[in-house]
Amino acid sequence: MSGLYLHIPFCRRKCPYCDFYSRDDCLDQLADYHLLLIRQLQMATAAGWQGPFATVFFGGGTPSLLTPAQLDAILAAVVAGPGLAADAEISVEINPATLTAGYLGELRACGVNRLSIGVQSMDDARLRQLRRLHDAAVVREVVARARVAGFEQISCDLMFALPGQTPAELATDLERLLELRTEHVSIYGLSLEEGTPWGRDPRPALPEQETYAEMYELIHHRLTTAGYGHYEISNFARPGAECRHNLGYWRRTACLGLGAGAHSFCSRGWGRRLAIPPDLDGYRSMLKTGIDPMQSLENFDRRGAMAETAYLGLRTAAGVDATAFRERFGCSFDNVFSAPLKRLAGQLAVRDGCWRFGWWQWLIYDRLIREFL
Repeated sequence: MSGLYLHIPFCRRKCPYCDFYSRDDCLDQLADYHLLLIRQLQMATAAGWQGPFATVFFGGGTPSLLTPAQLDAILAAVVAGPGLAADAEISVEINPATLTAGYLGELRACGVNRLSIGVQSMDDARLRQLRRLHDAAVVREVVARARVAGFEQISCDLMFALPGQTPAELATDLERLLELRTEHVSIYGLSLEEGTPWGRDPRPALPEQETYAEMYELIHHRLTTAGYGHYEISNFARPGAECRHNLGYWRRTACLGLGAGAHSFCSRGWGRRLAIPPDLDGYRSMLKTGIDPMQSLENFDRRGAMAETAYLGLRTAAGVDATAFRERFGCSFDNVFSAPLKRLAGQLAVRDGCWRFGWWQWLIYDRLIREFL
């Protein structure tokens, strides 16, 4: 089974660090955006994209700017078209500042069963620094309301390595986050990306590398002590609460992406990656004239597919299953990558039939993984 990703490129206010495609100058276009997504879904289905979908993920941007009626219409089109698995995981990213009374209950009634809440910090001063529109009290209220609405799978995003942040401050932030008792936590170290307000000079000063490493270690130990498994570089979950949609990305499972700026992965053959240009006006124009907005990015050959299998699998605690690799590619992982494995001796090892890094090696993952590319 495959996954479905829907990109909602609208925000009430763009965050100064965000490099995802979204706009805060055209909220009027949100009114019929769901119809564009439905039209693209129908076009993709006619072109051969198949269901039923095991996971659906509304990302952004700010998907919680969609009304429950719009979300319901999209999900109804999925059911009527390629179909949804009976136990499908259906996630929506939530900005705590966008919710109206009754919204979460209506969302749950639509079939949404997982929330990903953009908390970022439980410190009001940090939230103001990040130009977020909510405060910590709103986060607590949203989580409480989500429980009342019947949500049993809730994830919170937390940012760290913020300008001027100390490990002690982060420790306090973690304790406040743990009080929410959510099933999943995603952690993101702040990076200054080109094209964002904070990526332009003068740039805010971020913590030194040594402090970053100390913070990452602090997060790992505190969350694992609290019962969360560190199952991917940036993700922690209570047992059984891993994000199934994201696991599909790391396992190279097929995923159809809808919306301006969305990406897709076709798993036929050795795999193919496609993308829709991050251009809302162009997306609208192409769909209205019957043009498929999806463009090819990369066609994998066998060697490229093996390299990406290593690259993605080694991001996870599960690692790369040696038997599954041999069955997929007709050769062994250690023979294909004998040279990098020799150079990484002592850092990458087989445990329980899977090649894995330790969580501490994820700190230098970008450097280590170059050996496979």
